[in-house]
Amino acid sequence: MSVAIKFSNVRKRYPYYHSITGGIKNFLFNLPTAVSQLKNNSFTALDGISFEIQKGEAVGIIGRNGAGKSTTLGLIARVLKANEGTIEVNGRISPLLELGGGFHPDLTGLENMKLNGVLMGLSRKKVSEKLDTIIEFSELGEFIHHPIRTYSSGMVARLGFSIVAHLDPEILLIDETLAVGDSKFQKKCISKISEFKNQGITIVLVSHSSKHVEEVCERAIWIDKHKIKLDGPAEEVLKKYHSN
Repeated sequence: MSVAIKFSNVRKRYPYYHSITGGIKNFLFNLPTAVSQLKNNSFTALDGISFEIQKGEAVGIIGRNGAGKSTTLGLIARVLKANEGTIEVNGRISPLLELGGGFHPDLTGLENMKLNGVLMGLSRKKVSEKLDTIIEFSELGEFIHHPIRTYSSGMVARLGFSIVAHLDPEILLIDETLAVGDSKFQKKCISKISEFKNQGITIVLVSHSSKHVEEVCERAIWIDKHKIKLDGPAEEVLKKYHSN
C-alpha cells in the first residue's frame, strides 16, 4: 500500500487578533514587536502531531470539542496551512466538511451541482454524465430546479452529500456530515460510504458518533488536548476513549 496522507510534526496555531493594542498605525510602526506579540498570543489547535494513512484505509478521528479534529481535516483539505511541520496528500480530495458551504443561494440546486463539479476539478462533460444519478440519490424531486435559499438545512445536506459522493472521490473527508438529515438519509450515507470503502477509496471521518466510526472505520486516531493520545484499531481506541 502507498501513503495517501502523511503528517510530520504538524503544528497549527490561530492568533488572537484582539491582542493587538494601540491600533493598526502602532502595529505597523512597531512591526517586529507586534508580530512577536501575535505569535505569543495564539491558540494552539494542533501541537506536533504525526501519522500516516495508507491508500484505501478508513480512519476515524475522535476527541472532545476543540481537540483539533476539524483543524486536522482542514489541513488535509488544504483550506488551512500549518505553522510548522509537513503535510503530504496523494490523491484528489473530496471534502464533506460543510455541506452546502460553497453553494450560491440564488442558483438552483441543479446549477449548483454543475458549478461544484467543475470547482472540484472535473470536466463539464463528466459532471453532466453524473447529473441524473446525483438528482436521484438526493431525492429532491422538483426542488432541484428551485434556488438553494428556499431549501431546508436537511435538503442542503442531501444535495451536498449527493454531489461529492458521485464525483469519483479518491480521498473522502467527512466532518460530522452524517449527523445531518433524517435517519433514512443517514443510513443512505453510511451505505454509500461503505461502498466507497469496498472500492478502496481513502476515507477520513470526524464524528462524535461511535456507531458511525465503528460502522465505517477499522482504525481510529484519538486527539486529546491537541496531541495524538492513541492511534490503533477503532474498537480498541473507542473503548479507551469512552472509559476516559
